[in-house]
Amino acid sequence: MAKKYWLFKSEPECFSIDDLANSPNQTTSWEGVRNYRARNILRDEVKPGDEVFFHNSNTEPIGIAGICIVVKDGYPDSSASNLHNEHFDPKHTKDNPRWYTVNVKLVRKFSKIIPLAVLKNTPGLEKMMVTQRGARLSIQPVTANEWRIINKMAQKNSNH
Repeated sequence: MAKKYWLFKSEPECFSIDDLANSPNQTTSWEGVRNYRARNILRDEVKPGDEVFFHNSNTEPIGIAGICIVVKDGYPDSSASNLHNEHFDPKHTKDNPRWYTVNVKLVRKFSKIIPLAVLKNTPGLEKMMVTQRGARLSIQPVTANEWRIINKMAQKNSNH
């Protein structure tokens, strides 16, 4: 199966790329996703070896902070079973899991965040979901061409 590319959004005050860097083996479960479309993507489409842009949302600057790789297939999100977790869902059960997660490992943190405003003005990224008005989905597909363009931008940032 061909590798896919994704963009995962996170609010840095909840979980930042530095939190990922400081996690054991720089790896974590991407828990707390509570949108059915995003859940289906995590459960059915995201696979080990897929690459992920770590995107900061609801902060300044909003933008891509680095790259992760998926290291574990989708599995039931244990945060939904934890009564003391902010992501608890009483309808999520062991026999009928409602929410899913995958494990990701940090590949690299960018030297500078690539701001969303820059992404929106970059040729070749016009159709990228994150650049679209009202595109709030926390797990988004990225095309191979979009992946290449953004990686080139990150390399130029690190050379300055």
